[in-house]
Amino acid sequence: MYGVCGCCGALRPRYKRLVDNIFPEDPEDGLVKTNMEKLTFYALSAPEKLDRIGAYLSERLIRDVGRHRYGYVCIAMEALDQLLMACHCQSINLFVESFLKMVAKLLESEKPNLQILGTNSFVKFANIEEDTPSYHRSYDFFVSRFSEMCHSSHEDLEIKTKIRMSGIKGLQGVVRKTVNDELQANIWDPQHMDKIVPSLLFNLQHVEEAESRSPSPLQAPEKEKENPAELAERCLRELLGRAAFGNIKNAIKPVLIHLDNHSLWEPKVFAIRCFKIIMYSIQPQHSHLVIQQLLSHLDANSRSAATVRAGIVEVLSEAAVIAATGSVGPTVLEMFNTLLRQLRLSIDYALTGSYDGAISLGTKIIKEHEERMFQEAVIKTIGSFASTLPTYQRSEVILFIMSKVPLPSLHHPMETGRTGENRNRLTQIMLLKSLLQVSLSCPHSRSASTGGTPSEELREGYRMQLRMLRTAQTCPAKGVSTGFQCNNMMSALPSNFLDRLLSTVLMEDAEIRLFVLEILISFIDRHGNRHKFSTISTLSDISVLKLKVDKCSRQDTIFMKKHSQQLYRHIYLSCKEETNIQKHYEALYGLLALISIELANEEVVVDLIRLVLAVQDVAQVNEENLPVYNRCALYALGAAYLNLISQLTTVPAFCQHIHEVIETRKKEAPYMLPEDVFVERPRLSQNLDGVVIELLFRQSKISEVLGGSGYNADRLCLPYIPQLTDEDRLSKRKSIGETISLQVEVESRNSPEKEERVPAEEITYETLKKAIVDSVAVEEQERERRRQVVEKFQKAPFEEIAAHCGARASLLQSKLNQIFEITIRPPPSPSGTITAAYGQPQNHSIPVYEMKFPDLCVY
Repeated sequence: MYGVCGCCGALRPRYKRLVDNIFPEDPEDGLVKTNMEKLTFYALSAPEKLDRIGAYLSERLIRDVGRHRYGYVCIAMEALDQLLMACHCQSINLFVESFLKMVAKLLESEKPNLQILGTNSFVKFANIEEDTPSYHRSYDFFVSRFSEMCHSSHEDLEIKTKIRMSGIKGLQGVVRKTVNDELQANIWDPQHMDKIVPSLLFNLQHVEEAESRSPSPLQAPEKEKENPAELAERCLRELLGRAAFGNIKNAIKPVLIHLDNHSLWEPKVFAIRCFKIIMYSIQPQHSHLVIQQLLSHLDANSRSAATVRAGIVEVLSEAAVIAATGSVGPTVLEMFNTLLRQLRLSIDYALTGSYDGAISLGTKIIKEHEERMFQEAVIKTIGSFASTLPTYQRSEVILFIMSKVPLPSLHHPMETGRTGENRNRLTQIMLLKSLLQVSLSCPHSRSASTGGTPSEELREGYRMQLRMLRTAQTCPAKGVSTGFQCNNMMSALPSNFLDRLLSTVLMEDAEIRLFVLEILISFIDRHGNRHKFSTISTLSDISVLKLKVDKCSRQDTIFMKKHSQQLYRHIYLSCKEETNIQKHYEALYGLLALISIELANEEVVVDLIRLVLAVQDVAQVNEENLPVYNRCALYALGAAYLNLISQLTTVPAFCQHIHEVIETRKKEAPYMLPEDVFVERPRLSQNLDGVVIELLFRQSKISEVLGGSGYNADRLCLPYIPQLTDEDRLSKRKSIGETISLQVEVESRNSPEKEERVPAEEITYETLKKAIVDSVAVEEQERERRRQVVEKFQKAPFEEIAAHCGARASLLQSKLNQIFEITIRPPPSPSGTITAAYGQPQNHSIPVYEMKFPDLCVY
């Protein structure tokens, strides 16, 4: 029966006759449109026949492919496309199976035209929204075949480009068809992502080759459409834009593996471009997942070459800049901990010359250079991270980094031995560099510029992200500065952070001390004045500096009352260092100037003047045996600062005194001024022992002129002596305690009670032990006495408390009377009468010091 039907056309099924009628005798005539309309109407009228129509079309197509009748193949695919676009019935799934079988047959062909034809049909199918779900459809073959086409290496460049573009379009169709359909195979599985993502990245790598094929600017728009790199970029951005929270890891991991396999971290240009596309494509709340993936990859490559690790860190830095404020997530300290851990590992690698701890002299120099580049990249990345954080989180990061700095204290033991000392020093320097980078980080100081010529779609993504960044970030209230933006110094420099930071000033290493000074300057400078004090000079008119001065706030006043003496003390100690160079004195001058501008009130100005005069005394007395350059530098530093502060206070007499001394120095001792000292070839004096008083700033004169203008003259007359603290005892160098003891000894030489003083007790181990035990006992006694006093005032009756206070007042008054009788004689009376013994005058009024005052006045 079937044989008869095959020979006799009238007996054949109607759907076959309709399918046969759409094919012309000559394939060049194309699809017969009228017959195609009849076939479409028949398929819509009898949807149950749609699967048979698809099966028959598939049979004819396979036969035509085998016979190389490619014209009829094109007609069959065109008919299938029209039927797909017209039919959305429930039987479409069976028809789709036949359609996909025909597309797969075309993709398996070795003919590029058939592969492109099958891809185009699949893309049209991918854009169709089906009304009924499919439970058993699989796209594994298409993912594999399209990925293979993306890596085409055809000899003809134009054909190779077309095949690659078809492969990219096919992958884009698979993603669109499956990414939002939960019933389809999960396209985010690693087995699919490991094929899709590397195929897209492979075409992104050849952007230079694609651009070099543009023959003229007039053809540039057409070539842009035919560029596989641009198409791959759009496909990758679409893929990542559709990624949900749980799929980011599977999408990013193939990127990292691809960069590893092709050694693309070392040039790092392509890696940075890839992650810029990623960061601008994913949803902003997923940015921290990408950063975490990079951090994990950095840990996994901790023993890789320094250039590879540096490339990963550079990419991490760019990703941190793009990430919006607050999008880094709750694991901020964990990220900084990872970077600091890599910094410590790099220091160990640089010291040992090997990644496994073995010493290799042959490659140590090269690895030290590479590790240094890696360390600088880590420090830059730390600053990039900090620039994306709000102020309160940056403060936490600063405290966290400072807690990692090894300091010579009881709670932070240092490593011993030469290798341990080198490791401690390098760790301190690198962490302080990181701290300086964080303190200098400013949200507006970086731009998210791209590393190439992105497409218009990518540029628009950049603009949108930048607008989001600007909206999310808060501008500082006091203007834009290059320093740490914080209006409250109590929050910017908390006590625990400031104590640890200032303790590094006592270290012997000059480079570490310089970093500490720069960090302090960056925190204190809130108006961008630091660069105006980069050079030390004695300007006759400081208005040319255009300083931004603001009134000291109440919070800053409280900060200075709490920490001013601590700051002065460390500035004083820093001035006495023998290893200071010009940069140290410039930093000290900048620190003094910024304190005077940012944190100064009348009391602070007085203390700063006392401090600078004490520094002048250090250079004059020279108990530290400082070199000639250091002494001249201290003289010059004092002259520059007093010249600045005199013009800031605008007291004419003060300005006149400072100007007179400076003019005298210009004529007789130019080596005591910054213009001759802080130059490339300083002009110094060989003898500074006989400095005349006219060349010095006199404390008595300054206290006199400032006292007349309302400043505290009594405080100005007092010489500045730093306080002794516990960290001096922990320092390995000569402590300030020795300096203070020498000053006390010098002052005691002229004391009238010197002969009556008993010789000092010899200090032994038993003496120290006894002092410690006695101090504990005294503290316990004092604590018990205070408890008894509190208990007495809580429980005793009022009369008893009043009697006790009255007795104390009477005792105090009697003691005062005795002191006055011994030390003071009453003045002679106007009538010439002589006072009698015990201070009782004859014919004279009672002296003031003998009057009885009420108890309240006594207290």
